Amino acid sequence: MALSASAASAGRGSRAEKVRRIFERFDANGDGGLDREEMAALVVAVNPRVKFSEDQISAILDEVFRTYAEFILPDGRGLSLPGLLRTYDDGAGDVDRDFLALSLPAVDSEASSPEIAPGDAAGSPSSPPPSGAAVAASLLDDHVKPLGAGGGAQPSVSSRAAAAAPAWATSPNHGIAFDSSWGLLDDLEILVKRLRSKQQRKGSIDGSVFGGAGNSNFDSFSEAGWSREISGAADSSAAPWDETSRDYLTFVKELAVLRTRADSSRSREEAFDNHMVIGRALSEHRLFRDALASFRRACELQPTDVRPHFRAGNCLYALGRHAEAKEEYLLALEAAEAGGSQSADILPQIHVNLGIAMEAEGMVLGACEHYREAAILCPSHARALKLLGSALFGVGEYRAAEKALEEAIFLKPDYADAHCDLGSALHAVGDDDRAIQEFQKAIDLKPGHVDALYNLGGLNMDAGRFVRAAEMYTRVLSIRPNHWRAQLNKAVALLGQGESEEAKKALKEAFKMTQRVEVYDAISHLKTLQKKKPKLSKGKDDGQGEEAYVVVEASKFKRVGRKTTLRQDLANALDIRAFERMTKLGHCDVELLRKEMNETDVPVSYSGTGIPEKSIRKAALEVILRRLLSFLKPDTFQGAIKAINERILSVLDAPGSGRVDLGMFFAIIAPICSGPVERRKRVVFDALLWRPASEGSNGQIRRSDALTYIKLLRAVYIPTHGASDMLEMHGESDPTMVSYTEFLEMFNDPDWGFGILSTLVKLEESDHIRHGRHTCSICRYPIIGSRFKETKHSFSLCNRCYSEGKVPSAFKLEEYRFKEYGNESEALIDKCMCFNLHSKKLETDA
Repeated sequence: MALSASAASAGRGSRAEKVRRIFERFDANGDGGLDREEMAALVVAVNPRVKFSEDQISAILDEVFRTYAEFILPDGRGLSLPGLLRTYDDGAGDVDRDFLALSLPAVDSEASSPEIAPGDAAGSPSSPPPSGAAVAASLLDDHVKPLGAGGGAQPSVSSRAAAAAPAWATSPNHGIAFDSSWGLLDDLEILVKRLRSKQQRKGSIDGSVFGGAGNSNFDSFSEAGWSREISGAADSSAAPWDETSRDYLTFVKELAVLRTRADSSRSREEAFDNHMVIGRALSEHRLFRDALASFRRACELQPTDVRPHFRAGNCLYALGRHAEAKEEYLLALEAAEAGGSQSADILPQIHVNLGIAMEAEGMVLGACEHYREAAILCPSHARALKLLGSALFGVGEYRAAEKALEEAIFLKPDYADAHCDLGSALHAVGDDDRAIQEFQKAIDLKPGHVDALYNLGGLNMDAGRFVRAAEMYTRVLSIRPNHWRAQLNKAVALLGQGESEEAKKALKEAFKMTQRVEVYDAISHLKTLQKKKPKLSKGKDDGQGEEAYVVVEASKFKRVGRKTTLRQDLANALDIRAFERMTKLGHCDVELLRKEMNETDVPVSYSGTGIPEKSIRKAALEVILRRLLSFLKPDTFQGAIKAINERILSVLDAPGSGRVDLGMFFAIIAPICSGPVERRKRVVFDALLWRPASEGSNGQIRRSDALTYIKLLRAVYIPTHGASDMLEMHGESDPTMVSYTEFLEMFNDPDWGFGILSTLVKLEESDHIRHGRHTCSICRYPIIGSRFKETKHSFSLCNRCYSEGKVPSAFKLEEYRFKEYGNESEALIDKCMCFNLHSKKLETDA
């Protein structure tokens, strides 16, 4: 049950009187301030059971004088009485406990004006005080001057209240609009401070400034995807409130009383303001779950107002509910765009936060559009430009990323994260000298910048500077001991230096951290190399203890039997297979493409040449891909989008319009989706039929469209072959129509079509086939997939080494004859047949 206004004021007055008496007890020289010596005496006196060291006392005092600098009096007098009261208000200590610890005489008004009981809400009347009413004498009641009879006008805030209130509360556009909201804010602050004080005493959350200086665990990674609110609210990392404690449950009950008061306001507008104030205050204290309930109630009261949707989105993001946050931001965006100039200041921020929420779901292309829109609306928004540059880098558009990041740094030269990401973009385009400078700037600005140190290590690794790379990874691990990628790369760098034993230790540590099978395989491989150190030819060691090799030209590789794959075909197929794995399209059933074509309504548009197309923006295509690859985690999906954008979308959108022919895109990815080969080819044809140019053609497509498709297909997957030459030979303006059977002939052509698909399918089917104890004579890894055996000298190569033309340097021949074995059964049958032929030859000779 809430107290009456007079009881609440009296209770707060008695509390202030206790603080005044504590202050006077330690103000030894009577100058109206507590200097460092007097404050030290207070801290020791109210903690009689704690033995503080001089360093601890000094750290506590430094924190107090820094945090409450606005209450420090000039001429070295120290902390003022309002400052000491503020420290108690902020939960730095318990007034009642300290008052008893000092054995001070009781305050006279305590009997008639008790403190608010734990089960009651701190009360002030739900309606504003009448005109001319006096403000309570307590310092805690100094928030608002009384309003006139109107009650709904902007309150006049005293100078002391303006200094005490959070910045958002006095904002002319988004601050408090009703006097009752100030009362709710005052009471809520008391509830939160009480909760914090109780949980601090129990050790549920970090200690207060009076309990000793805590450790500052700042995040040394690049900034997370979180945009600060317009008012500069605290970051999104949630405070460690113990939400299972009895204290917290009591707080929730008291908070419900405040919400009931808010709902009982005289008008809908006042209730809305009440709930917004409660939500804002709770989110400032990082009580996001409770703040969300207030913002949701505000949304119900004024569904078209942009602010509650935006704030609710911020809370949902902080709680890790990114999909729901995105929906709230979309509602906020809709409300802001309908609100005209009234929402102009918040619109860029909505775009930024919406982009961040989308990026958290893996939707990087969509995020780019919103970051770009925010930068257009507010050209001085350095954070929007930084996030745009980082997202562009994430989808492989390095030059555009470089430009955006340079703009962000121009606006904010000390932006460490922007320098770090610019370094990554420069390294990607080959400008390593500038990249090193940018990484170093990031480290200079933030010495513990993990991402800059890690990326600088990668750059040095790529350049072959293994000692320097190992140093960088060691520095990363000194800051983030559980950074398994740094541990793994450190092992590789040590291996590059020839430090095999140290590399093995680092690999074991990485395996402990991550338990990944590839790390286990790397450890096994290193052991194999140490056990079997083959003889090396002069100058042919690859620096890793592996057998020396030479690379021979493709013409020297001869096949034994037509089933043996051509070396170049295998190289191309391995490249496509790597892309298939990166994008995870190999796990996407090709029939899902047909389903998308049947269910997706894409309006027909016309390009500059007037050709009708079902084209969509890249961001809309990303949404379709998210449905197709719904089984992927956000970070894995981001990697897939980057690979697809770099390899496919860059070809389909060569002019850079930002739009893609959806039917052609489906036809391009269908061959590498999962499913029987014939079904993949059928979906390719159906995708080409789905395009507007083929509508009403009785199941046939134009030959010119088929040729264009094959040109694009080869440009995407086999870029070393000149697709333009193929068009010059075959022509592109042929108006004739082709059926599915005729299209298959074109598609299966090994020279001008996509006959390599059969080799790709063979790789897909042999992913897990091992050949007993056979290892590759070059890389020494166990052979997985096909084994290529040289028939004369009997050495074996894996897929990769065969495709790259590597042979042991001990065998220098004019030509090499290889036979491919898909599994060991084939090799055993072949061996038996050779034995039988040899036996028959011996019988004949006899």
